[in-house]
Amino acid sequence: MKHTKRNSFRIGVGCLALAALCILPLYAQDVPDVGPHPATPRPVMESHIGKVTGHSSRAAYDYRRYCAGCHGDLGDGNGENATWLDPKPRDFTAAVFKCRSTPTGTLPTDEDLFNTIGRGLTNSNMPIWNSFDDQQRADLVAYIKTFSPRWEKEKPGEPIKVPSEPPVTIESISHGKALFTKMECWKCHGPQGKGDGPSAPTLTDSKDQPIRPYDFSSGRDDSRFKCGSTNADLYRIFMAGVDGTPMPSFADNIQPNDAWDLVHFLRTLQIHRHGKENEVLKTAGGKIPPYVEKQSNIPSIQPANGVSGGGR
Repeated sequence: MKHTKRNSFRIGVGCLALAALCILPLYAQDVPDVGPHPATPRPVMESHIGKVTGHSSRAAYDYRRYCAGCHGDLGDGNGENATWLDPKPRDFTAAVFKCRSTPTGTLPTDEDLFNTIGRGLTNSNMPIWNSFDDQQRADLVAYIKTFSPRWEKEKPGEPIKVPSEPPVTIESISHGKALFTKMECWKCHGPQGKGDGPSAPTLTDSKDQPIRPYDFSSGRDDSRFKCGSTNADLYRIFMAGVDGTPMPSFADNIQPNDAWDLVHFLRTLQIHRHGKENEVLKTAGGKIPPYVEKQSNIPSIQPANGVSGGGR
């Protein structure tokens, strides 16, 4: 057959068409199929973190690639990896979160979710996502909010104010130890803070999954709590509670100065940590003196009942 320019053109077009047919299925595999069905699209949500505005429409790919394997395409915590994880992934459809700056039972702020993504959750399979830039994290926060109608009906709670920390003294440590005993914190966390209190083996989250109390004794200089690492973070955990777990809020039962005393004592349970609390304790001879009880109306506080949410 005689080879002409017209034949070359036809052959070239045919090859391009064939290549396109081969490439399209591959491209389709990279397009995230997130959501229950195109007929029921997700609401469009935004997040606001400082000067960064997140848009849910931009996060579908990142969620599908990095989050859906654990949290599920529907955000219900039933991703393909969830079976093998302990604790279980967060169920976004309930809009109940452990790490918040807001009162128990309320929605977290956008910044709370933004910080959780960047910080990760210690003692869980939720990693530190420091590979995301601020815009990606803000977009993911907005996308997470599409899974629950609560975000359309409710506003986040008002962040709990953290007052200035008073000086660490042996008296504050002594009072903190007395509070630890009186409020029966030891029943879960153990007398030495090892997470081995008599109630520890029986504790479950709101989805009836076993949950372990925090082990303070293993803490070192770089140790982190579930929701942070500083004294202010620990104070905030007391006042906000850890929703979806037996850890209640102390906001209605303890005064700010009392909460700081409890923070100072808990730091001494981290016996391997080089901090100001252990320095004060060492100066006092390594022993916490008995606290002389003043007038106090602080009741004992039991693990939370009827918790909502659950998972990591």
